[in-house]
Amino acid sequence: MRKVAIQGYSGCFHEEAARRFYSSVGEGALRIVECDTFDGLYEAIGRGEADAAVMAIENTVSGGLIPNFDLLRKNPQKIKGEVFLRIEQNLMALPGQKMEDIREVRTHYMAINQTREFFKGWPQIRLVESEDTAKSAADVAREGLMGVGAVASRLAAELYGLEIIAPGIETYKQNFTRFLIMDDSLSVPEERIDKASLCFTLPHTPGSLAHILTILSFYEMNLTRIQSLPIPGKEWQYFFYVDIKFGSYARYQQAISAVRPLIEEFQILGEYTAAL
Repeated sequence: MRKVAIQGYSGCFHEEAARRFYSSVGEGALRIVECDTFDGLYEAIGRGEADAAVMAIENTVSGGLIPNFDLLRKNPQKIKGEVFLRIEQNLMALPGQKMEDIREVRTHYMAINQTREFFKGWPQIRLVESEDTAKSAADVAREGLMGVGAVASRLAAELYGLEIIAPGIETYKQNFTRFLIMDDSLSVPEERIDKASLCFTLPHTPGSLAHILTILSFYEMNLTRIQSLPIPGKEWQYFFYVDIKFGSYARYQQAISAVRPLIEEFQILGEYTAAL
């Protein structure tokens, strides 16, 4: 049974992403390893407690999880896949209750931000921040809290025996999170590789980034994301994190060969199959 580390508690969106990805590659039996932090994902792998990890990297509403880009660069595990998960926030409570019975709702601060418009229509409800959406659901169930709800995934409601009393309460329905799969046991056949994540630095000279992007465009690399982060100790110099999609692995290799002499520090963070 594959042991997969997630940030959060069982029933959270990280677990949903993990189960969706491994189901798609024919691996149905998973043991979820709960971690308090994203750093903890890599620590769990290093201690042998987990074989793989699933980590959120960006969201269509709130943007990139900036510290996680740094984790990708600093750790040896390569990206072997990705999942785009639609984030549906659901209000749940102990069975038999209605909206009128709820006086307090617990959930993660990001879930509060994503559902605040809904709760404007229920001014009697106090929103309370917690460390995790799924843990909020678990606490309501374990403590038998009447009049207290949680905002979490459908999976959390199923796992903890709660009843969804208001489904899909997120403000923006096109709310997706991209999760990355780090699993050294997975081998992605070359003919299936159509996406890569790279990290590099550039000489501190005018036009250096524009030059790189021009070359990537010439080789028909589709730039899907670029993120810059400061290099500690070097004023106004940056790490560039780039995701590119392509139709030909051979052209991708040619593009890398063409830009490699023009860049300084260079890492391939992963080569994998793009999520649909």
